[in-house]
Amino acid sequence: MNKFHNTLLVTWRLFGKATPLMAGLGGLVLVIAWLAGAFEHKIAPDTPTAERPRLTNQQTDVVHEVTKDYIEEAVGTLKAASRTMVSAKVLATIEEITVTAGDHVEVGEVLIRLDSKDLEARLKQAEQALNAATATRKEAESRYARNKRLLDQNAVAQAEFDASVRLLEVSRAEELRAEQAIAESRVMLSYATIVAPRGGRVVDRLAEPGDTSRPGEPILVLYDASSLRLEAPVQEHLAVQLRPGDKLNVAIDALNREVESTIDEIVPQADAPSRSFLVKASIPRSDDLFEGMFGRLRIPAGQRRHLCLAKNAVRTVGQLEFVDVVTDDERIERRFIKTGRLGMPGRIEVLSGLKAGEHVVINANADPPDRGDDGTHDG
Repeated sequence: MNKFHNTLLVTWRLFGKATPLMAGLGGLVLVIAWLAGAFEHKIAPDTPTAERPRLTNQQTDVVHEVTKDYIEEAVGTLKAASRTMVSAKVLATIEEITVTAGDHVEVGEVLIRLDSKDLEARLKQAEQALNAATATRKEAESRYARNKRLLDQNAVAQAEFDASVRLLEVSRAEELRAEQAIAESRVMLSYATIVAPRGGRVVDRLAEPGDTSRPGEPILVLYDASSLRLEAPVQEHLAVQLRPGDKLNVAIDALNREVESTIDEIVPQADAPSRSFLVKASIPRSDDLFEGMFGRLRIPAGQRRHLCLAKNAVRTVGQLEFVDVVTDDERIERRFIKTGRLGMPGRIEVLSGLKAGEHVVINANADPPDRGDDGTHDG
């Protein structure tokens, strides 16, 4: 009897400990069922929740398909085909630089003057050396003529006559060398005045008066404004279709305009990492175009077909775009879409969500149509 009583007591204690756990599990199941909507009234899937509105007197527009020439762009930089680094040929102090960056210069215009005192002194030395050589040559000629007469009269030794001949030849050579030294000194003196080798625009001024010029070290940088061209890497699938002489438009963003260019050169070697060819296209000369400006080479890349509709039919909520589509039974259905580029005034490209021929409702409260951002006619 005591054994049964003890067993009953242990069972009761275990049941008392398990009761809170079971109650907690039951409560958790009820909460999950409530969150899942087990205690709410359900609507059958085929039962409409609200009737779609009908089309009344709203203005509509038709979604239609258009074909447009597709343009790809290659970004590049304006560079001058003719670029000149002006430097001195002698080591001297710069006395004057007559131009600054941005100035236009003509061929032969004086750009730089160097200190020429040393060069002028060398020229004077060469002139004095020529005077001495000329005097020596004249004396040698006189001696040669006298010895020649005496030799004809057998009044002078052959050796002395030969010496006069040799002295005459040496004096003539010395005079010629002095003349060449003068020519060289004059050329060196001309290096003290540096002139423009060709016409163009001064890009940069790398020295100032008082600085020392060194042979080969640039002082000024010039470029021919008429030789500007756009250099742009073009993807290989487009570059292989281009040929020198082709006409392409170049968009200059800073000036907000396009200019016509002519392809001058296609470098016959592809850049392996970018899979592109360097294309160089010349552009007409203009006073507001400068080296280093940004440009976009616009390359025809075939045609593409796309849908477009009136821009004021599109409504937005945040980044979501939707339109009201008119169904076959004259009811209005709201549908989310995705748009692309702006096209002709008042129209926009549709990437997804609509089909050609569908009607959409025009939003009467929308802003009036404006011109597309790129001026093209996608619609």
